[in-house]
Amino acid sequence: MKKSIQLISIIFLSLAPIESLRAQTTLPNTLSEVEKSQGWKLLFDGKTMAGWRSYRQPSFKRWLIEDGCLKNPKGTGRPETGGGEILTTAQFTDFDFRFEWKIAPGGNSGVIYFVKERQNAPGPKLFRGDDGTGPVGHEYQLLDDLRHPDGKEPTHRAGALYALIAPNASKHLNPAGEFNQSRILVKSKHVEHWLNGTKIVEYELESPALMSAIAKSKYRDLPGFGTKFKTAIQIQDHGDEIWFRNMKIRLLDS
Repeated sequence: MKKSIQLISIIFLSLAPIESLRAQTTLPNTLSEVEKSQGWKLLFDGKTMAGWRSYRQPSFKRWLIEDGCLKNPKGTGRPETGGGEILTTAQFTDFDFRFEWKIAPGGNSGVIYFVKERQNAPGPKLFRGDDGTGPVGHEYQLLDDLRHPDGKEPTHRAGALYALIAPNASKHLNPAGEFNQSRILVKSKHVEHWLNGTKIVEYELESPALMSAIAKSKYRDLPGFGTKFKTAIQIQDHGDEIWFRNMKIRLLDS
């Protein structure tokens, strides 16, 4: 009996460091030593807005840091009525960007890349209330598919290249109020959207298929839309509550 107890104690003690290591590497908004060695960088430290800038405001207006998450507060459900559009201060060319997000019931938001800033060069008005000066780009749609009206349109659902390419049938979306894991991969002219470990969208920049889709969309009159250039990463304020954490990026060789 004593030997059995001793054996159990040894096993328990030997597992303790492993469990401790797991706990350390799964803390929100941190990088493991392996991730650091692979070149990953955090875009949000869980405590400050370092590395981000507001698009229109001198400050961050109403964006909140809540329980280790970057949170857009509730607005009217229309663009730029919550915390305002925010962008990374850094720009990226080829990258692997990963983040976790959860959205309020009925919510709508997005992560935008290949961002064109139009404050000094107004362009087409793209939605109700748009004055043509808002930032615009390729949008990884974030949505409560079940409750938001956009969920009825395949190219407007979570994970889509908004208004252009619908997610494939392998998509699995966690319900509103639960975190999802997303990934945007850009390498040369190849782009992928991932959701909860599964690739759900892929396309080639400047390809006939993409340019044809753009020509049939509201983006058709935007010069250079669908081409590649160095870009900030933008978090959209669509006037709904959404939370982000574990935002990290790794630069890739062209």
